Amino acid sequence: MVTSTTYLTIKEFFELPESDRPLELVDGQAIPKMSPKFFHSRAQKTLLLILDAWAKNRGRVEPEWAIVLQRKGVDWIPVPDLTYISFDRLSADWMLDEACPIAPGLAIEIILPGQSFGYLAEKAIDYLQAGVSRVWLIDTQAQSITIFYPDTLPKTIKGTTAIADDLFPELELTPQQIFQQAGFFSEQ
Repeated sequence: MVTSTTYLTIKEFFELPESDRPLELVDGQAIPKMSPKFFHSRAQKTLLLILDAWAKNRGRVEPEWAIVLQRKGVDWIPVPDLTYISFDRLSADWMLDEACPIAPGLAIEIILPGQSFGYLAEKAIDYLQAGVSRVWLIDTQAQSITIFYPDTLPKTIKGTTAIADDLFPELELTPQQIFQQAGFFSEQ
């Protein structure tokens, strides 16, 4: 595991040796992400497949893609579980092997055992303040999605409630579809 004891610049952060887990730059420190468990992995894979099919010709959906942002005036490199960025924000012909250079339209974080909802809710607010348009927190245990918006309170949806958002035209998706397709849906 790589952690730093001195304040790292973005350049120094990206020059760190490879790690067995993705690292995030938080307050000048290289912080390893928690190791995903089965439910997290299944939810991430399911969302990637669904959103990638929807995003065709609209944008890109990427797992574990670092984003270069600012958090409270300090360089911040989070690594969301999934990122959607439209071709309007980052053109279809952009093809560099580097971190996402601008705030995406959507960052998705999947709650892991040992992570608190409160911790990820604070991170969601940080994403919004850094210019991300929407943040989804996926709770595989509660089988819910909490959607964070920049201009209104978060909304938690479950079951057959559809995600209706002008930011994602023609996306027809419910928590039930996600968890059922992931193979761990239970009647509520």
